[in-house]
Amino acid sequence: MNDRMQTQRYERKYFVHNKQALQIREFVRHYLEPDEYSARQPDYSYPIHSLYLDSDLLTTYWAQVHGEKNRFKLRLRYYDDNPDSPVFFELKGRVSECILKQRAPVRKDCAAMLVAGQYPGPEHFLNPQASDLVAVQNFCRLMQALQAQPKLHVFYKREAWLPREDNFLRVTMDREICGSIERQVKFSTNMVEPFRPAPFYLPYGNNTVVLELKYTHNFPEWYRDLVCLFNLLQTGMPKYGSLIMNVGEERISAPGDWNSAMPRTRWQKQF
Repeated sequence: MNDRMQTQRYERKYFVHNKQALQIREFVRHYLEPDEYSARQPDYSYPIHSLYLDSDLLTTYWAQVHGEKNRFKLRLRYYDDNPDSPVFFELKGRVSECILKQRAPVRKDCAAMLVAGQYPGPEHFLNPQASDLVAVQNFCRLMQALQAQPKLHVFYKREAWLPREDNFLRVTMDREICGSIERQVKFSTNMVEPFRPAPFYLPYGNNTVVLELKYTHNFPEWYRDLVCLFNLLQTGMPKYGSLIMNVGEERISAPGDWNSAMPRTRWQKQF
């Protein structure tokens, strides 16, 4: 999978009804085109799977709940069951209002040993690059500092639009968000007893779509036109957090730890 990831960006999120999302698609296509994966799908949406790692005290989850300005998430992202396709080690951080992201593809058969504590080396990558090695080293450093382990398998279908020649802008629409508890490092697209986000995050029930307007510089004028035309209200939508809120912290954290003092650790200068 080619990567046009925005390593540093700002983003605004909105809940929209699926019928409205179809109208927004027609508006957006005047400025952007579907990315290469959306373009291949009849409904413009492709599957995304992420395995989220956290401490037994759910440190990264509580940082989001408490609104920490400097925080991060650890996740392993994959797209299919193919054993030869990579797993992307993703470190997604927030410093104030800015989103920072590091991401690197790792051989799927090597991911479990890295989570178990193996120090990352060139042999763990499909096509080793210095920047990828640094990204995975950072991921593993924070993972080990938290003693983070797999907690939640998150799935959704993404429709993505972007400019033809750059990555300054990106519009995504996410549907069918769900999760399942996962304690092991495995990369199956099957989900055991999946559940949806907390009802607050599904204002339109199963027709809820999460619209994200992403940009690296200024908020474009046509973004403003879109927001005004469709009367959109900005919101927050933490997929990992919203799923935990629905199923309950006690089911995700380690037994006996969920009602301990909730950590308020600030993780600064990690990027």
